[in-house]
Amino acid sequence: MRTLIFLISLAFTSASYATTKTTTNLEVAIGYLAYQPAARPLLSNVIPEPTDTGLRGAELALVDNNSTGRFLKQHYSLSTDISASAETLLAAALEQHAAGTRLFVVNAPQSVLRQLATQLPDSLLFNAGSADDELRQAACLSNVLHTLPSDAMLTDALAQFMALRQWQRWLLIVGQAPEDIAYANALRRSAKRFGLKIIAEKTWDFSSDQRRSASAEMPLFTQSKEYDVVVVADKAGDFGEYLPYNTWLPRPVIGTQGLTPVGWHKTIETYGAAQLQKRFEKHADRWMNSVDFAAWIAVRSIASAVTKLGHVDPAAIRQLALSDQLPIDGFKGRKLSFRPWSGQLRQPIALVHPRSLVSTSPQEGYLHPHNEMDSLGFDKAETTCHLSDKAL
Repeated sequence: MRTLIFLISLAFTSASYATTKTTTNLEVAIGYLAYQPAARPLLSNVIPEPTDTGLRGAELALVDNNSTGRFLKQHYSLSTDISASAETLLAAALEQHAAGTRLFVVNAPQSVLRQLATQLPDSLLFNAGSADDELRQAACLSNVLHTLPSDAMLTDALAQFMALRQWQRWLLIVGQAPEDIAYANALRRSAKRFGLKIIAEKTWDFSSDQRRSASAEMPLFTQSKEYDVVVVADKAGDFGEYLPYNTWLPRPVIGTQGLTPVGWHKTIETYGAAQLQKRFEKHADRWMNSVDFAAWIAVRSIASAVTKLGHVDPAAIRQLALSDQLPIDGFKGRKLSFRPWSGQLRQPIALVHPRSLVSTSPQEGYLHPHNEMDSLGFDKAETTCHLSDKAL
């Protein structure tokens, strides 16, 4: 019964945003592109990401779009290509483009996303897979909008909470992978931005099996000057899973392990999120994660724009998204919108540990002249991106 009420509510909400122009049998083709190479070997027994991460979110959004679209004579379709090869994925994208698709949801690292954006210049791409900060700062792409939070948004959310708790002295531990180094750079920026101090940094360069030696090696490795919190940059979960409860000083662990900033998590339940969680779990037989949510809200954003515009022109959808006129409901308790300078979706960031929601940023008291969610990540003055001044 609740699901029926929810779908009817979505239909009336969509109808309220529709233009007065009648749309007859509007077909909306969306492409889903995912780069999925073989996972590298890890030292830990980390639970791997589902192989269908992102795709299931896009699929659920397609169901939502068609549930409401039938009232407006709109039909949405999803063409999916997943590959372990960047070249193969690019070829598949060009095939979809040749078939008429101009709207894409992409779950891929920044290098692959840049190739796709270059080869599809007349298309609009929604980045649901890369948190790379450069894509929102100096290397922004004019035909890409970002629904996945950036590293800077995540680490700012964490730093705000640390500043409120007065956990000001950080011991930073960084892995050797490029994504760990990038995340550590974001952590350093956030620490400086919110007046926190990194008292020591260490690089994890061990190759031993931590399943047997964590209790012996981690305390010695985390010896340092007095610190309030251990901050870890280990996106793959190679060693960070063994830091909690194994540090030299009895301190919290935060970052990619311990208390973690995320775009979405099972423990988010308010503002109608519990219904979204249940529908996703029924559809995918697992929990929804941040990439799933990023893909879901990308497809839902397309539907909101198409409903308001009455057509599927990617340039017009982009222009509308970069304005303040696109209604986006992300079940996060606040109106979501895209930043006109970088194309980044503004959104609250949840701070969680595996089975509990601890807090949500922006934290109370962190104000902003225009939008408090712009206290997370790169503000307009901090980036050379000016997407709203550029055409598709």
